[in-house]
Amino acid sequence: MAKENIKVGDTVAITATIRKRVTEDRVSVLIPSYHQPHSIVDTSPNISSGQKIELTGEVMRVDDDTVTVGGKYLGITVKRSAVRLVTSHLAPKRQTSEQKARR
Repeated sequence: MAKENIKVGDTVAITATIRKRVTEDRVSVLIPSYHQPHSIVDTSPNISSGQKIELTGEVMRVDDDTVTVGGKYLGITVKRSAVRLVTSHLAPKRQTSEQKARR
């Protein structure tokens, strides 16, 4: 996992474990290497404690050994080993003056 070259803009996944249902529409999850309580919106009725769930988000920042992931469910900083690369971000290519002239 840590071997992957993760960069800003990539889509990554974090495997979290369900702790308990907090309300009808929220569940408490345990995220590896994130030592704070975290809850997400989940209205599925058949969720149980100990079940694994995959959370995806976009990389907002990369440090030496940590990654900050933002998205619908997330806004957290975890170790690189806790994330798995889903989709690599490709920056748009610049057009040369020749390509612009062809238009």
